[in-house]
Amino acid sequence: MPLSYYSCSNCGHWQHYFAPPPDCPVCTDTRNDLPPDGWDFRPEADVASRLQGSWRTVGRDVVAFSTSPRFGLNGTGWLLLHPEGNLAFEAAPYYTPPMLAEIRRLGGIRYLSSSHVHGYGALWQLQNEFQPDVLAIQREDLRMTKAFRVTWPFDEAMSFPTGQSLYHVGGHYEGQSVLHDPARRMLFCGDAFKIDQDEHGENLAMSTHKAFHKDIPLTPAELRRYRDVIGALDFDTVCTPFEYGPGITPAMAVAVLEDGMRGPPGVRHIPMHELRQARSPDGGNIGGQNIKRWSAA
Repeated sequence: MPLSYYSCSNCGHWQHYFAPPPDCPVCTDTRNDLPPDGWDFRPEADVASRLQGSWRTVGRDVVAFSTSPRFGLNGTGWLLLHPEGNLAFEAAPYYTPPMLAEIRRLGGIRYLSSSHVHGYGALWQLQNEFQPDVLAIQREDLRMTKAFRVTWPFDEAMSFPTGQSLYHVGGHYEGQSVLHDPARRMLFCGDAFKIDQDEHGENLAMSTHKAFHKDIPLTPAELRRYRDVIGALDFDTVCTPFEYGPGITPAMAVAVLEDGMRGPPGVRHIPMHELRQARSPDGGNIGGQNIKRWSAA
């Protein structure tokens, strides 16, 4: 039987398989919920017939691609424009012909990557359509990449010619990485953080977790790893696979991590007004402790 693309309707994960797959490796993992009514794998044509695509520029030559109605985890695909080649990070659940035409109009994709499997979306579709020079994934996440071909597995860090860098942080997933764009002062953090927002996209609170659906906290060592890497970066905007969060600084991010390292393990959604009191990690008071700037591992 020929190979076809199938997407899990519960989480949106794509598999390249002979027939509807026997199960979904994302849903059977403890970090995601199982479908309450059993497996439902949709072939590409079915997904294409159900979804409408849209895109918007969020500033700093960054375009966000998304689909509706909600499908799977319903993530966002970020396209970072650059005259020497565009970089796509994370992916929408699917790319309709108008979405692909818009990416083509904007110069296509030269570099492609994602933080971890919850951000993969239809990454396979972007690779097939645009044949990027690089598709980079941290080596610990390779087991989830059967739907596409990784051309650049990396260890702890790698940099693109367009100025952005990937850093391995682990934690939420063993192979999770973050993308830092120093020129734009943006951090694409994967699921290292969750940003609670209102219906207008205003930031309300911020948290960090091992598993969002089950409210499982990270360990102290995982939080320290986040802090060591993320605390050394400069940014004023944080993007998850699901939220665009302007106004979030390293001090605020570190404050979330420091909060998780005090007392018994737990997940707390810290209000933004509380986080705004955090000072710069260059040497200020965060959560009542004097700290110094950390260097990346």
